[in-house]
Amino acid sequence: QVQLVESGGGLVQAGGSLRLSCAASGRTWSIANMAWFRQAPGKEREFVAMINWSGSWTFQADSSKGRFTISIDNAKNTLYLQLASLTPEDTAVYFCAATSRQGIVTTPLHYDYWGQGTQVTVSS
Repeated sequence: QVQLVESGGGLVQAGGSLRLSCAASGRTWSIANMAWFRQAPGKEREFVAMINWSGSWTFQADSSKGRFTISIDNAKNTLYLQLASLTPEDTAVYFCAATSRQGIVTTPLHYDYWGQGTQVTVSS
């Protein structure tokens, strides 16, 4: 099993920034890729960005390119998502996830482990 715990969400004004963290523990040796998803009220869970465990490559949704940056610190087993130029449309619960699948994985069903989520609220 892999345990994931997110932190760093909060209330921020439009144009502001936040950094989300996700600490991984347990069988981290089994993780191939990690990702961030988000889910706004009444909407489906949406892929934001992914990174392989070594941090050598990333893949992002078009909606997050240029504003969000995903990174990983293997020494700390911690995944990050730097959010910038936030708009009210970015308001959602942000989840980190881990999978043993290789390659580009953007479907929630293909992720084996999930954190509890952290709320990001952007005021106008």
